Amino acid sequence: MAKHPSTDSTSSETDAQATPKVGKGAPTPTRAEREAANRRPLVPNDRKEAARQARAKAAEARERARVGMAAGDERYLPARDRGPQKKFVRDYVDARFSIGEILIPVMFVVIVLTFVPSYEVQTIGIFALWGFFLVSVLDVIVLGFTLQRKLAAKFGATKVERFRWYAAMRALQLRPLRLPKPQVKRGQYPS
Repeated sequence: MAKHPSTDSTSSETDAQATPKVGKGAPTPTRAEREAANRRPLVPNDRKEAARQARAKAAEARERARVGMAAGDERYLPARDRGPQKKFVRDYVDARFSIGEILIPVMFVVIVLTFVPSYEVQTIGIFALWGFFLVSVLDVIVLGFTLQRKLAAKFGATKVERFRWYAAMRALQLRPLRLPKPQVKRGQYPS
């Protein structure tokens, strides 16, 4: 038996409103409708607002990258800082006290001493700076040999990358200025 059309349409409308459509449930859009839905203007209507939003999004991405790099997150590190060997070198350098860490403050003191009108004080300052610089270079050389031995023991002698310049530059920086920021405390050497 056929149902009455008026009662059938009201019951199907309430059913359609009550339950979400599952499956097809609608006619396939024409090609023109699909292209119209995907069409976006090349230039937004409000250029200033679009530029402001783009700047805000770029600033947020830069801030996320800066925080990630400072925290030592591998995704945000530049290529020179990536990898387990570089992390080991960073942690080892950060765990020890390097004489080169105080090289910049010593240079500042020598610059101040050059303003003293005494020739002897200026000469002593310059010679002290050169002596301190030589001690820093010797410290970095010892650091390189120590790290070579530790990296070979941990990763294998054939897997050791070039690291000496990386370790030296990190050891000659002031600890608060290092990037990525130190992840270990002094004396907390990596295993």
